[in-house]
Amino acid sequence: MANNRRIGIVGFGHLGQFLFKSIQESEDFDIAFVWNRTASALKESVPQQYILEDLAGFAERKPDLIVEVAHPLISSQYGEAFLAVADYMVGSPTALADQEVEDKLKEAAKHHGLYIPSGAFWGANDIQKMADRGTLQGLTVTMKKHPSSFKLGSPLKEKNDNALDVGETVLYEGPVRGLCPLAPNNVNTMAAAAIAAHNLGFDKVKGKLVADKSLTDWHIVEVDVTGPGSVEAGNAFTVSTVRRNPAQVGKVTGSATYVSFLSSMQRARDRGPGVHLC
Repeated sequence: MANNRRIGIVGFGHLGQFLFKSIQESEDFDIAFVWNRTASALKESVPQQYILEDLAGFAERKPDLIVEVAHPLISSQYGEAFLAVADYMVGSPTALADQEVEDKLKEAAKHHGLYIPSGAFWGANDIQKMADRGTLQGLTVTMKKHPSSFKLGSPLKEKNDNALDVGETVLYEGPVRGLCPLAPNNVNTMAAAAIAAHNLGFDKVKGKLVADKSLTDWHIVEVDVTGPGSVEAGNAFTVSTVRRNPAQVGKVTGSATYVSFLSSMQRARDRGPGVHLC
């Protein structure tokens, strides 16, 4: 149909494959292109007319929305160019922990929308409303997974390796900005939290990453919010949530995340320029 929204998919891992199949089955979306760093991985699954060999040629395919599900470096290298011609949905929002990348993408989002999927970040819209009013005082996001579900850089990798022997291990606790470069594939939920909680940002939103070998069936995300009032006086506004996402041992992404991401893609439209949670 002529009015269908044309989607460009950047990345063809498990999530990219899921999106491709879902879009093909949809009556509201069409495939503009599919790009993958290793083009040969597309040959058996993607018809030739959809394959984009050179990502620099994305504009020729006239996408309405470009969805990144590849790597944080894509936003750094192509985000501004994407936003010059289409809406852009950042599937790896840990990229925005780099202040330069965050600034240039926000600046580029003058004509099209920069969309951030909320993913496993429960209560994102409510927290964003508090940030808008300036009443959000504190936010901590704790993520707990089996050690084999993490893909980490040093020094967290070494601590995580030891967690298989010692049980529950706190790998990191501190500002989200410092964690994102060390665990770019695992803490997109925390990055989304830092964007929603924009009055706190990446430096004041706290992240806690925990490896727990007993978590053989779940990924757990805990969100602790502090609002108006005084914690010391005992009259502060607080909210705590716990999200248990079914996940097999060794899987970076929980099973509920795929459908959640698809829902975010469906909502990534008609909100104009600027940064939007979806």
